[in-house]
Formats: sequence, structure tokens, C-alpha cells
Amino acid sequence: MATTKTRPTGRLLTVAQAAERLNTSERYPRRLIEERRITFVKLGRHVRIPESALNEFIAAGTVEPVRLRMGRVA
Repeated sequence: MATTKTRPTGRLLTVAQAAERLNTSERYPRRLIEERRITFVKLGRHVRIPESALNEFIAAGTVEPVRLRMGRVA
């Protein structure tokens, strides 16, 4: 059975750039990579995170606000 790999699109970000975009320390994106919770690319000994993968990760964690209907109070 053949497996298909999806190729990352867009810019490749360093761990520092990804951390800046997430407004976290560099440790957080490194942990995401270690736990295989985000797609990454290895170029020799360098690790890069595709911008599209980071956008997908952010979108997956986005919580929409709850809209409450206001009724009359008796």
C-alpha cells in the first residue's frame, strides 16, 4: 500500500520565527515538534516549520465565541 506525502507550501519558518508568531518562547514550538503535533521539515540538522502548518495549528485551536440570545426577563 503506497503512502502519499503532502508537501508543505509557502515559507519555511525557523523555530524562533514560529515562536515569535505564536508569542511564546522557543521551547513551545520545539515541544510541538518533539510530540509530532505540528508538521515540520528537516533540512540536514536544521528544523523548519511550514507557514501553512503553523496557520493550520492556529486555526485548529481557535475557539469561536458563544452567541447568547437575549430574551425578556420577567
